[in-house]
Amino acid sequence: MSLITTPSNALIGEPEVVEDASVAESSAAWTVLKDAAIALRPLQIKDGSVPDAADHDAARAHVAAIIAGIRALAPAFPHDADYLEASVKDFERWADEGFGVPDFLDSLVAFQPQQHRIDGIRHLVVFPMYTQNGSSDRLVEALIVETIWPEFIADLEAGDYGNKLFVSLRLIDFTPGYDTNSAVLFPETVAMREIPTFTWGAIFQDREAARYRRVVRAASEITNLDLPERAAAMLDDQELAEKTFVMWDIIHDRTHMRGDLPFDPFMIKQRMPFFLYSLEEMRCDMTAFRESVKIERAFDARVAAGEQLTASEQEMHDYAHLVQYAVIFDRIFRFSITGNRTRNYDAVGGQLLFAWLHQRGVLHWTDTALAFDWENVPDAVVALGDAIDDLYWHSIDRPKVAHWLAAYELVRGTLTPHPASQWARGLSDEILAGAPKGYTDAVLDDEFPLSMFFETLDKKMKPVIESTVGIRGTDD
Repeated sequence: MSLITTPSNALIGEPEVVEDASVAESSAAWTVLKDAAIALRPLQIKDGSVPDAADHDAARAHVAAIIAGIRALAPAFPHDADYLEASVKDFERWADEGFGVPDFLDSLVAFQPQQHRIDGIRHLVVFPMYTQNGSSDRLVEALIVETIWPEFIADLEAGDYGNKLFVSLRLIDFTPGYDTNSAVLFPETVAMREIPTFTWGAIFQDREAARYRRVVRAASEITNLDLPERAAAMLDDQELAEKTFVMWDIIHDRTHMRGDLPFDPFMIKQRMPFFLYSLEEMRCDMTAFRESVKIERAFDARVAAGEQLTASEQEMHDYAHLVQYAVIFDRIFRFSITGNRTRNYDAVGGQLLFAWLHQRGVLHWTDTALAFDWENVPDAVVALGDAIDDLYWHSIDRPKVAHWLAAYELVRGTLTPHPASQWARGLSDEILAGAPKGYTDAVLDDEFPLSMFFETLDKKMKPVIESTVGIRGTDD
C-alpha cells in the first residue's frame, strides 16, 4: 500500500509491515521510504537543513513517509530495534524543530552493526549524511545492506588480526548518494550535534569486488597480460572477489591505527601535502600484502611438515594468495587512473607501486605486453612497505615539515615530479622558514603526473572506469 497525502499533508495510509529482511528491498514499505528520501533531497541544502519555510509542508510529508517506512520495515530488522526507534525520534524532532541542521547523534549512537557480524544479516540504514567519493552534501540517504562475514574471516579477526570496528557489507539497494563511487559507510559522515567515540566503520566489499573484476578484466586485455590461473578465477567469481577484499580490508583498516606515526586520513582532519596520504594508504596496503604473504607461507610450512589444515585455515591460505593479486592489480589498474588529477593521493599510490616494481625488474612492459616475475614480486612489494615503514620510524625523531620533505624524497626516488615543481627544484628559504601552510601550498595539484604508460592506459580505460560508478555485486 502506498502513502497518500491530503493537501494538508496528513498521512492517511501506511505500508504493510515487513517481517522478512531478505525481501525488504522489494517491499512497498521500502519503496515508500526510498521515494520519500529522494523527494526530500532537493529541498535540503548542503548542511542538510530545509531553510525555505515554503518547503516545510512538503518536507513534513516526506519525513512522515520515511517514518512510516521505517516502522513498517522495523520488524524485519529486530537486531536494529533500538536504532530504528531512535531514528524515528530523530526524524520527528527534526521536523518539529523546523528542519534546521539535522542532528542524528542519538540514532547514530544506537546503530551498532559491529555487534552483529553474522554472515548474511541485514541492516536498514537511514541518515542525513554525505558519502565519500559521492555527495559532499548531508542529504538523507537510505540503504539496505547485508553483512559479509565468512567463517575464515571470523577466525582471522579472532586471531592475530583483531579489528572490532570493522564491518564488511554488501549493498542491496540505496538512494542516489550511493549511485556513485562511494564504497564506504562511515559514522563521521552523519549530521550530528557533537562527535562521539566512533565504534565501527563499514566498507562495501561487493562494490569493490565488482569494479575490480570489471576494470582488471579490461586492463589485462588491453595490456595483453597473461593472468595467473587463480587471479583469472577471481574475475569470473564475484563471491571469490568479495571475500578477497574482506580479507584485504580488515588488515588494511586495522593498520591505520598501528605502527609508527599512524594516522587515519578519513578519521583525522589535517592539512598536509597529499602525497603523505598516498604513503599512508600504501603503508596499509603494503601491510595487508606483507601479512598475506606471511599467512600463506606459514600455512605452506605447516603443510610441508605434514600437518592437515582445517577448512577455515585452508580458506585463509587460499585467500591470502588472492589478496596479493588484488592489491597489485587494483592499485595499478584502477587506483592509478580513477578520478581527476587534483591532489589524487590514491592515484599516486598506484603509480608508485607500478614504478617501484618496474624499476626492480619484476614488472615488464615490453612489446606492448605487461608481464610479472611472480616468483620475485612478493619480496619486491614487501620492500616498498619496508621503505615506507622505515620513513615513518625515522620521522618520530623529525620535525613535521622535515618528515614531509623526507616523504617527498621517498616518492620522487621512484616517480618523476612535474617539471614545474617547486618541491623538486628545492623549496625557497622563505617557504622552508615559514609555516607548514607554505609547504602545502607549494605542492602542485598534479605533483607527480601520469607516466606515458598510464597516459595511454587512461585513454583506453576511461569508459570502463566510468562504467563502474554505482556498480553493485549483481552487475556483470
